[in-house]
Amino acid sequence: MEKTFNPSAIEQALYSSWEEKGYFSPTGEGDGYCIAIPPPNVTGSLHMGHAFQQTIMDTLIRYQRMQGKDTLWQVGTDHAGIATQMVVERKIAAEEEKSRHDYGRDAFIDKIWQWKEESGGTIGKQMRRLGNSIDWSRERFTMDDGMSNAVQEVFVRLFEDDLLYRGKRLVNWDPKLHTAISDLEVENKDKKGHMWHFRYPLADGVKTADGKDYIVVATTRPETMLGDTGVAVNPEDERYKALIGKNILLPLVNRLIPIVGDEHADMDKGTGCVKITPAHDFNDNEVGKRHNLPMINILTNNAEILSAAQIFDVNGEVSDVYSPALPQEFAGMDRFAARKAIVAKFEEIGLLDEVKDHDLTVPYGDRSGVVIEPLLTDQWYVRAETLAQPAIKAVENGDIEFVPKQYENMYFAWMRDIQDWCVSRQLWWGHRIPAWYDNTGKVYVGRSEEEVRTNNNLDANVVLNQDSDVLDTWFSSALWTFSTLGWPENTDALKKFHSTDVLVTGFDIIFFWVARMIMMTMHFVKNEDGTAQVPFKKVYVTGLIRDDHGDKMSKSKGNVIDPLDMIDGISLEDLLQKRTGNMMQPKLANKITKLTKKEFPNGIEAHGTDALRFTLSAVASTGRDINWDMKRLEGYRNFTNKLWNASRYVLMNTEEHDCGLNGGDMELSLADRWIIGQFQQTVQNVHEAFDTFRFDLASQALYEFTWNQFCDWYLELTKPVLFKGNEAQQRGTRHTLVTILEQLLRLMHPIMPYITETIWQRVVSLTNASVNGDSIMTQSFPQFDQSQVDQTAISDLEWVKNFIVAIRNIRGEMDIAPSKPLPVFLKNVGAEDARRLEQNSAFLSSLAKLESIDILSDEDNGPVSATAVIGEMSVLIPMAGLIDVEAELARITKAIEKLEKDVQRTRGKLSNENFVGKAPEAVINKEKEKLSEAESLLDKLLEQKQTISNL
Repeated sequence: MEKTFNPSAIEQALYSSWEEKGYFSPTGEGDGYCIAIPPPNVTGSLHMGHAFQQTIMDTLIRYQRMQGKDTLWQVGTDHAGIATQMVVERKIAAEEEKSRHDYGRDAFIDKIWQWKEESGGTIGKQMRRLGNSIDWSRERFTMDDGMSNAVQEVFVRLFEDDLLYRGKRLVNWDPKLHTAISDLEVENKDKKGHMWHFRYPLADGVKTADGKDYIVVATTRPETMLGDTGVAVNPEDERYKALIGKNILLPLVNRLIPIVGDEHADMDKGTGCVKITPAHDFNDNEVGKRHNLPMINILTNNAEILSAAQIFDVNGEVSDVYSPALPQEFAGMDRFAARKAIVAKFEEIGLLDEVKDHDLTVPYGDRSGVVIEPLLTDQWYVRAETLAQPAIKAVENGDIEFVPKQYENMYFAWMRDIQDWCVSRQLWWGHRIPAWYDNTGKVYVGRSEEEVRTNNNLDANVVLNQDSDVLDTWFSSALWTFSTLGWPENTDALKKFHSTDVLVTGFDIIFFWVARMIMMTMHFVKNEDGTAQVPFKKVYVTGLIRDDHGDKMSKSKGNVIDPLDMIDGISLEDLLQKRTGNMMQPKLANKITKLTKKEFPNGIEAHGTDALRFTLSAVASTGRDINWDMKRLEGYRNFTNKLWNASRYVLMNTEEHDCGLNGGDMELSLADRWIIGQFQQTVQNVHEAFDTFRFDLASQALYEFTWNQFCDWYLELTKPVLFKGNEAQQRGTRHTLVTILEQLLRLMHPIMPYITETIWQRVVSLTNASVNGDSIMTQSFPQFDQSQVDQTAISDLEWVKNFIVAIRNIRGEMDIAPSKPLPVFLKNVGAEDARRLEQNSAFLSSLAKLESIDILSDEDNGPVSATAVIGEMSVLIPMAGLIDVEAELARITKAIEKLEKDVQRTRGKLSNENFVGKAPEAVINKEKEKLSEAESLLDKLLEQKQTISNL
């Protein structure tokens, strides 16, 4: 093996070999085990969230493959309606100065397909770099023919089952993109704004309890008052309860609207009177439904004021209950210009009561960047409540289990208060809705226009026009687990791999994706006995990777770290270009540049895929937020190097040597028996951790065994045997070295595939392991064997370790050279101590570098010594003659003086009220830790000084 581990020299070639040999595809043997990857956007590139979740998924797939399961990691990408359309629109605008309208619908869609073929596979190439053992031959795309067929089939069947309808409802409307968007595509931002207080005159001579002929309403969106159809007061509010049932004469439009009693009006908030605009506010819409208030739309799709209002009843039907007249002076104005004009008009007519500063949350489209407007539009809806009932029961009865379990509460909260799902989008890119309209507006749903005409006996001269809308991207994603396996055909893949086993996802899309998959799957996929299948048996919910300060990673903050940069490394210059290259705001670019230079003054070093994957696994705790730490990544890169160097030691001492492959006597040392037992306990811990989705505990167990037990102790303990043992002892130790390393590589493989494969190829031939194929990934995963756990050996070796550590600690404290042989005296030696001493004196003398070991009688206290205690036994090393007393006292005195100053300085800081009052809690705690450590060290040095003075 090469002297140093060089990930870049092996990773890509090794992955290509795996893929070419078909190791990632199902074998057809064993029980099926399937994970469907959350499909990344076709426009996307690999980010930390992907790397985190995909590392977990690949670990599970590799683990189950080695457990004998027939594994399928189903991969694919999402067509990402809005994102993809925007990418291509920007591209043709920049390159050709054209819009999609210049192309026309069909030609523009062709343009998107062309872009997809040329540039849409970026993330797939990046996922290969992560080592993902995905069956790429089964890769799907949510717009491919098979998926489109499944989407169309689901839409038609839902309509036939009366679970799908078209209606006029309130949606999140993007005035720039001219489409409805989901809540997940809305980004809420905290802004400084105003609260305007308007006087609304009471009608018919009615007055308030304090004699006023008006009430005051407060609003942050004055322009919407043109669509008011009511004012709500709390029915328990003594100030206004007598006004319930009375009317307001709405200013500017002279519309007579009622005062209603509703708990939505908070008596302690604002004026206690709330204007109700059912067509332009989601809360108001619910109040409107409760009180049968009409809905008046006052805005165009561009969010401009209409010249005439559109009036509907609570069911979305056209109504003539009010005049559609609106003040013409505002017609055609943008909503924000109209806001200013309406406020000015209220002030002019004396109805502006006051204006207050106000902190508010404003919804923005995450793609367009414009303020989202609640708007009444005609959309297609799924009756979600009906579909939700079996989906709720599936989690209640344990058919689906959330890990961690507390996320079930989040799921239930959404599902038990579910609203109908708007599934239509006003885009060109996506699954076009399979619905047609005749000239009267009557709608027909079918798999094709031909089917619609046949099923409805429509004459050829009846003109039909297909709905121009497409389906929400989440609609096709909701079918993901079964549509990717070939549904609606009852394919062999569907029979074997559905229900899938685990879904790995984030908590932020439990409702938007997880819940909808459960609803759709249970409605459409049935067992032979007619019972519903679930899409997956477990939902493992990961936390969110944040930066080392706990902030969300985002381009605008300049704290995004590309996983591939951590694998391959990147220069500071290239990192700055990546973070600020296309940034239009110079101040923000300068800020990000400074932060980047401070965080990565020399760029990011290459760490390799295995180190990144191990780090991601190690941080996969049950927490909701996970702070990224580059130091941990560096530590785990050192871990890969440690494993590599340990393997080189094993190979140098076993290749071309007798490892017991051909028989011969073998005598196992205490260290051999100890490491075998420790390995078995590690196997047990790793199994338990993987089976309970505690990847952090699995990583911890692997790290502890590999670094501390195998590398630091066992390899050291083999040296006396390999250098001085007899033939049987050497054979036994070599056999143990190669068999433990070979099994350890298999145990680590699911998390660290590259380094384990590379070393295993060299080691396996030295063992008697039963080999299945020529890759580590097709071998069996180690199984716990209690019979190999020698508790006596484990206890004895721990005693030996404590003995050696005690000697080494004394050397360190007394500044005695590691090479200097030491005489040791023992006191209070029990029967077990004596047995262990007799059986392991060679180990002790060799590894602790001892000159002699003598046991003192009960009466003999021995010379002045440095002492350590192991159980009841005392270990004494006489100081006389070992150290220069004067020089050592001078050194310790100097160290004590420095430490006393540090202690005094830190105590002063912590007793300073000004510092304690202003410093963050984390800073204060750090100072307290520093003081505690310094005081503890000071006590040890004072004790050491006294001991040496006694010499």
